[in-house]
Amino acid sequence: MIRFLFRFSGFWLMAGAFVALVVDGTRSIAATDIVFTSAARAWVSLSPASLEMAQARISALSPFAWNAVAQPLLNLPLFFLLGLFGALCLAIGRVPVRSPFEAA
Repeated sequence: MIRFLFRFSGFWLMAGAFVALVVDGTRSIAATDIVFTSAARAWVSLSPASLEMAQARISALSPFAWNAVAQPLLNLPLFFLLGLFGALCLAIGRVPVRSPFEAA
């Protein structure tokens, strides 16, 4: 059941990464320049209050965690970050292949 949830989440994250890549590609073609939507910009457009709350909570735990870990991750392109987490979920949820020589 847990594997199914990881695979299900992974496929949805990969679909979101593909949609974000298509949107960035369309914007890049329209602008005749390479345009990427950062994860932070996408988060701000969806819910700016939750980003500020996350920043306050992470900074309260450790300012280093926000400045050195979270901020660089949020500056990555959205399609890359979604694809990375999607691939990670798919790898965790993969079904192991049984060898034909393995004893049952």
